[in-house]
Amino acid sequence: MVSSTQTRPDVDIDVDIDEVTETGEPTRAHIVKVGPGENAAAKILEARVTGTPIEALCGYVWVPSRDPKRLPMCEECKNVYEMYRAFNDGLRDTPGD
Repeated sequence: MVSSTQTRPDVDIDVDIDEVTETGEPTRAHIVKVGPGENAAAKILEARVTGTPIEALCGYVWVPSRDPKRLPMCEECKNVYEMYRAFNDGLRDTPGD
């Protein structure tokens, strides 16, 4: 019986991740991306407690650490939210409602 061993060529996989985790003072308030049935406030609280990063509608990734109410709203997040709102009846006028 003859056995043959095949080897696969080495494959370099280049993973390009555009995630930037905010480490300094935040400059804008973002709208958190949530899935169906998820609660944004609960997701933010969990991220603050565990220190895990969360993603905004604009794709920005950060670890929330303070109240963003004094910061200007991220225009990209607002635009994405408005687009979702236009295509899905029943969304609230503002994400915080």
